[in-house]
Amino acid sequence: MEFKWLNESKIKTSGDQIEILAPPQSDFFYNNGSINEDGITPESLCNAPFYYTELTGDFVMKVQVSHDFKDTYDSASIMVMQDIKNWAKACFEKTDFNTHAAVSVISRNGECDDANGCNIEGKNAWLQICRCGDSFAFHYSTDGQQFYMMRFFNFAAGSTVKVGLSAHAPVGNGGIRTFSNLIIENKTVKNIREGM
Repeated sequence: MEFKWLNESKIKTSGDQIEILAPPQSDFFYNNGSINEDGITPESLCNAPFYYTELTGDFVMKVQVSHDFKDTYDSASIMVMQDIKNWAKACFEKTDFNTHAAVSVISRNGECDDANGCNIEGKNAWLQICRCGDSFAFHYSTDGQQFYMMRFFNFAAGSTVKVGLSAHAPVGNGGIRTFSNLIIENKTVKNIREGM
């Protein structure tokens, strides 16, 4: 399976492990105006490294992710992308509530939402994305066996999409994001909400 770069960064591969450097102030996010004095929200950025392959039809991608959670919004993420303004990502992120959480963001024509999911203890988690036609689901797991849905959504992205790994550090100094045990399968799951 051939991988390509959008916003190329430093990468190191060893066995089933991929390390990608998140540069400082790197993200995929469109901030549509919600900023206040008591908190910070990400800027509009489309400069995070995205290491992707192109897939046609239904698929499942899952990977174990980890990082050091140094700065707010630091994340190791998986993404599906039609183009620079239409994409969706599932993140294992340090939130602005100082938790480690499964977070999802969808951009439709350059307008983003942002949804914090379950908090997860520790610095390791699994993230998964499933596609069935124009329906997608994000899942998370702590053991790589039992996955739980964090987001179901419809996304008319076309038959072929970019799918892969992304490393983010929107407000911080950057750092290494580690992806292990990457599995990509062209298959249709029986229950997209369960991810299997």
